[in-house]
Amino acid sequence: MKKGIAASKGYAIGKVFIQEHEEIVISDAKVTDIQAEKEKLQKALVASREQLEKIKAKAVESMGEEKAQVFEAHITLLDDPEFTGAMELEIDNNSSNAMKAVSDVTNTFVMIFESMEDAYMRERAADIKDVSKRIIANVAGKAEGFEITEANTIVVAHDLTPSDTAQLDRSKVVAFLTNIGGRTSHSAIMARTLEIPAVVGLKDITTTVKNGDVVIVDGIDGDVIINPDQATIDEYVAKRENFIKEQEELKKLIEVKTVTKSGKRVEVCGNIGKPEDVHQVLANGGDGVGLFRTEFLYMDRDSAPTEEEQYASYKYVLEKMEGKQVVIRTLDIGGDKTLPYLPLPEEMNPFLGYRAIRLCLDRKEIFKVQLRALLRASIYGNLCVMFPMISGLEEFLQAKEVVDECKAELKAEGKEYSEKIQWGIMVEIPAAAVYADELAKHVDFFSIGTNDLIQYTLAADRMSEKVSYLYNPMHPAVLRLIKMTIDGAHKHGKWVGMCGEMAGDETAIPTLVEYGLDEFSMSASSILNAKKIIMEQE
Repeated sequence: MKKGIAASKGYAIGKVFIQEHEEIVISDAKVTDIQAEKEKLQKALVASREQLEKIKAKAVESMGEEKAQVFEAHITLLDDPEFTGAMELEIDNNSSNAMKAVSDVTNTFVMIFESMEDAYMRERAADIKDVSKRIIANVAGKAEGFEITEANTIVVAHDLTPSDTAQLDRSKVVAFLTNIGGRTSHSAIMARTLEIPAVVGLKDITTTVKNGDVVIVDGIDGDVIINPDQATIDEYVAKRENFIKEQEELKKLIEVKTVTKSGKRVEVCGNIGKPEDVHQVLANGGDGVGLFRTEFLYMDRDSAPTEEEQYASYKYVLEKMEGKQVVIRTLDIGGDKTLPYLPLPEEMNPFLGYRAIRLCLDRKEIFKVQLRALLRASIYGNLCVMFPMISGLEEFLQAKEVVDECKAELKAEGKEYSEKIQWGIMVEIPAAAVYADELAKHVDFFSIGTNDLIQYTLAADRMSEKVSYLYNPMHPAVLRLIKMTIDGAHKHGKWVGMCGEMAGDETAIPTLVEYGLDEFSMSASSILNAKKIIMEQE
């Protein structure tokens, strides 16, 4: 038996198909006809676009418009002058052949994105690699892709690109296994959308199994059983049937309010990064949006979004939620997230440096554009705004002063805003948790950002393989800080949410309910299961 990371729930039994991309050798050979090489690159870009348009159309059919947007992002990359333009410059400046130019530019971009701590941004590296492989294959005249012809096939690969995953035929492919990857990779997210079980991070599964082997995929525990006996097959057939019944039962909770056995109403909300993500939250019965990561509005572009652009995004989400609570986090940039048009100073430790609210209070011209957009959009729904990286009361009060300046400006311009907005903070610095009972006198709510809170409390970078074993959401010190935050807020009649990964953690939910957490916010796909667990608690 092999153990990996359970990336998409479910059970599958089928025969192995090992997917191998043909390795294309990239030479360092210089070219003399620069124009011809640039034309070769342009033809490959056009072919890549045509292929991606077809893949996107297929993805829309199988996964819906929202999940197919990843391919729109791939198409946009092909038009990005910083990406494809840099490839042309490589040919111009260094006489590089087209494949070498694509490879060198890709490596630079991938290195930048993979060094980021934010899981979403790291996975953008996978997008860049995927698009690059396609361009190189087209330069070489070798079409990308593979076709599955037999039912009950389990695809085994070193890694599956978003393009590979989108083209999986659900009528034939019942699961997939990969050597590398994690729960936040695009392929894992798509597997969950397609409801195909997946186990990733298996290290050497491509050399452990061979084509035609029968394997059992356990997407709950992350187990892979190779060539099982009949008794084991029968056991997993029964598990699969029970799982399917459980999933159907969960769907009955979409319209149900989440109430514990003792009668406490708990909100179960979704985290979003883009306005259109709101549809997935609603489809899974979310009570609201517990975290809108607005920094994604600022990324993948050459200049900051205007007030009108931001206003349209916030208005869209508020209207779609039809009065349900929407918590929008102000710009959380710096640390692992950088913007090409906003150069930041080099720092020894950027995670403890010039970022989030610290940057916004220093660069008020950026902050005010966002606050004005938020205020104007507030009349369209139930808006809560939270400031990230707050370490003490002074920062919150300074942020509120900027809010008041924006209100005065809008009033003078005759523009409306709601007086019912709730203003809160993310509790992600231990100092804020320890000081929660005092901060609660001034804020309307807290939202606990466990990803950073755990990291800062335990001094363990969760992205470092050497110390990731220390990153423990259930560490007594972390739990104590969470309890202090909840108790401090409740002492002054304020509510507390949680928007870090821990909010959707099955093992943590019972403890968080016991502590009195008022709102849980997580990825949309986890909402129904979280509802079920919460409703089973006292």
